[in-house]
Amino acid sequence: MDLEKQTSPAATTDLRASDADRDRIADILREALAEGRLTADEHAERVEGVLAAKTVGELDAFIQDLPAAHRRTTPAAAPNRPTVGAVPIEPDENVVAVFSSAVRKGRWRAGRRIHAYAIFGSVEIDLSEALFEYQQVVIKAISVFGNVEVRVPENVSLRGTGGGVLGNFEVHTLDSDDPEAPVVYVDGWAVLGNIEGRPRRGKLVADILDRVQRKVDKSLRKHLDR
Repeated sequence: MDLEKQTSPAATTDLRASDADRDRIADILREALAEGRLTADEHAERVEGVLAAKTVGELDAFIQDLPAAHRRTTPAAAPNRPTVGAVPIEPDENVVAVFSSAVRKGRWRAGRRIHAYAIFGSVEIDLSEALFEYQQVVIKAISVFGNVEVRVPENVSLRGTGGGVLGNFEVHTLDSDDPEAPVVYVDGWAVLGNIEGRPRRGKLVADILDRVQRKVDKSLRKHLDR
């Protein structure tokens, strides 16, 4: 059966590179610059090559002489439930749609607990551009003849606990490579309705990228002050 065949390394390197693949390599190069492993000229040259690369194999060539390319450690999976006491019982925000629609998206600050209610309506909670002030975020969703959609960046962890009564509850489990990345928990019940949580591909949580950029900026300032 073809289902049992394993993808060969050669086939993987021939895959077309995505924007997320380029961002991952660019992050490694930024860290290498901050650590002094690359000069500013070397960093600029490699970043230019990353932007022009078309396959995963071409991207990997830019980090083969860096430690990050040889790390094979598997990150610990995020816990299935939030840490006791880390998330309050009362919500920081309610998103309600009764015979209507409600949307929370764009650049906004996600609280520790968000309650979403869709009663003969639809709720969309898009965290792909949100600012995460807390590592653990709980979204409690109730759908009655309605629809609740939760979208998260692809570099966070995502967990779901709930079910449906003549309805659909579906959360795509996601594990981040960064142990400090936010973890989003989607809990709830769909009664003759739908609740769905999944990553929005190509979107990365800004806080993680900003942390790397601040590290680079600090290193550059240190060199300029010498």
